Amino acid sequence: MTEQGVRWTAEQVLALAPDDASRKAGGKLGGAGPWSQTGGSASGAVWGLCKGSGRTPYRTVVDLTGPAYKCSCPSRKFPCKHALGLLLLWAAEGVGDPAREPEWAGEWLAERAAKAARPAVSKPVDEEAARKRAARRAARIGAGVMELDQRLADLLRGGLAGQEQAGYGAWEETAARMVDAQAPGLATRVRELGTIPGCGPGWPARMLEEFALLHLLDQAWLGVTGLPEQLAATVRTRVGLAPSAEGDAVRDRWLVLSQYDTASPDGRLTTRRIWLRGLASGRPALVLDFGPPGRPPGLALPVGLVLEAEARFRPGSAGLRADLGERCAAAAPGGRAPAGVSAQAALEAYGAALREDPWLESWPVVLGPVVPVPGEPGWQLADLEGTSALPVPLAGPGGGSRSGLWQLAAVSGGGPVTVFGEVGHRGFRPLTVWQPDSPQPVALV
Repeated sequence: MTEQGVRWTAEQVLALAPDDASRKAGGKLGGAGPWSQTGGSASGAVWGLCKGSGRTPYRTVVDLTGPAYKCSCPSRKFPCKHALGLLLLWAAEGVGDPAREPEWAGEWLAERAAKAARPAVSKPVDEEAARKRAARRAARIGAGVMELDQRLADLLRGGLAGQEQAGYGAWEETAARMVDAQAPGLATRVRELGTIPGCGPGWPARMLEEFALLHLLDQAWLGVTGLPEQLAATVRTRVGLAPSAEGDAVRDRWLVLSQYDTASPDGRLTTRRIWLRGLASGRPALVLDFGPPGRPPGLALPVGLVLEAEARFRPGSAGLRADLGERCAAAAPGGRAPAGVSAQAALEAYGAALREDPWLESWPVVLGPVVPVPGEPGWQLADLEGTSALPVPLAGPGGGSRSGLWQLAAVSGGGPVTVFGEVGHRGFRPLTVWQPDSPQPVALV
């Protein structure tokens, strides 16, 4: 079957939508009625003309290897409703045999190919000037770290009882000081501290945990030159420094396990987390993309697709954070559910990762077969033997939503399922589930 012929499901197409309005509008354009001159190429592109309110139809083309989109409509959403409609039409009915693209589609596809093939131009680096800049920044960060540690000590000395009434402003001011010290990683953690008093019962214990982790990071930075290189790279990354060297480059067929968005405490940034798993290497990878206020992140990879690409891993991120490089073929649906491990093996994997990164909140794990067990104050995912289980908290960071958990129970029907999620010190957060012997995933977030 050709690249263009390996079609996605409607659910995978709609997962690309930037918002509910686009999803609904794209669904209305998923039939053949408004479309003409549709087609597709063997290299993984589909195109067509969509009738709009004006005289001239909209020219829409999608590169499935991205996926990437081009449409002549004035929408600023990516993908727009026309791109979604074209993909839904392709997913349901196909667009005929592979053909040569029209000129207007071919020009855009050629530009993308030329841009991907263009070698990166590296400018000469003044190593002495770079060394001096790094030393000045390290000194600023050191001063910021000492100021932050003193602030934590003062708060602990006075007690946490007043934090519920203190508000977010003081933490935002401290975060701004960390930005001035050129330590954006510390600023992010400080902003998260400001949200803890409003997270419900048990917030003092959680705040003390975060104080301890932040103090550990402060002390690690002050002694970073004496740490093993891998741990030192993790500390630099956590503080907010860019990696000084490139990590491993792994070419594999990557299964998309999950995709979900989170907003920063101030609402100014949307972070999209995409979890991948190499089918040959078995290696997990976390790809991040970001969007400004009012616009979703640009990268979207529907759950269940498999893409052949090179992943470039970043040093100092517990071997997880990666950037996608060259893609060799259009993404296609996966053939089967990934293999799962036991609850005990999941905890052992998280423990091993903590040795490399003590600030790691969670670790990606495929559990299975397991049975969801409802209960209060939280659910459990139990092994078939009933000898071990992982808790699933209902609220707070790392917890599962009630709707997602009941969806998990509905898919399970009381029987075993395979579940992908994040295991951490607060339990397991389910993100995707597969029924036995079914390759079709169900996203829970």
